[in-house]
Amino acid sequence: PAALMIAAGFWHALFEMGEWTLWAIQLLTLLGVFLLGLRGARSSGNLQLLIALAILGLTLLIWFKGEVSWRDAARPLPSADEWPPMATALAVMFWCFVGLEAFAHMGEEFKRPERDYPIALLGGVLLAGLIYWIHSLVVLKYGLYGDEAKNATAIPSLLALLFGPTAKWLVAVLGYLSCFASINIYIQGFARLIWSMAREGKLPASLAVLTARGAPLRALGLVLAICLLCITLIIWLRLPLDELIRYANGNFVLVYLLCMAAGWRLLGGVGKGLAGVSVLLCALVLVALATQVLYAVVLSLGYGGFSLWRRHLRRSRQQDALPLAK
Repeated sequence: PAALMIAAGFWHALFEMGEWTLWAIQLLTLLGVFLLGLRGARSSGNLQLLIALAILGLTLLIWFKGEVSWRDAARPLPSADEWPPMATALAVMFWCFVGLEAFAHMGEEFKRPERDYPIALLGGVLLAGLIYWIHSLVVLKYGLYGDEAKNATAIPSLLALLFGPTAKWLVAVLGYLSCFASINIYIQGFARLIWSMAREGKLPASLAVLTARGAPLRALGLVLAICLLCITLIIWLRLPLDELIRYANGNFVLVYLLCMAAGWRLLGGVGKGLAGVSVLLCALVLVALATQVLYAVVLSLGYGGFSLWRRHLRRSRQQDALPLAK
């Protein structure tokens, strides 16, 4: 839902739009994800590649046209009173990197997962970091930040400054497509995860149906319906974007923390050390998120309690069935 709001915001930088017009753009975005999902994973992957190349090309243009030098990257160290706001910014900035693991659910689409997946994951993290770093340097250099309105339109304003007013259209299209790429991989990957869990008997079997093109249509429809409900509630409740990002980050970071803790328990050698460092880093981000992480913690505890109750109920039924079998 937060990514859908950001995607609609790129068009808001070009036109004056009301809340429900932005909602309609988000609805059309979900429809686009659905139509792309019907064509299978290969078509989705080809579109993702084209969008990534376009964003990389735009980033290189900004680097050279903005005349960015290494001196621009030499920022002074923050003072003591700037550390608390930096923690708040970190809680939002983590959004730039979450979700890169979503294509793990698409593992069956890799020709050689043991080779291709680590390359894709590490390459994605490094490329995302480089792109965000370059854009941040140029935005800081030209002072295109401050209040919420400036922050939301920083990149369109930057392109208009460097390449003229018509460049706003370019950044609006590419910005929207970059958000669409993220939303698409989130939703397609999560639908694939639901399909996989249904196939293993952990979710209703009706969700384990594939189309002729290999698309998990029912699982995809379920995820899209939940997204539609969320964006409607967000408009109705008037929830701000930065708060939505923190809520989403809390969910991601908690999952990462549990995964890294499992890695520390299961791995050995260098892997164990890296997992331990990752646990500490995730814990620091959770502290920065403050109360926004509580909902994810409560949901996790509730799901854990429900799972334990189901397991206890299953064991009780098995024990009751033993005397009858004898």
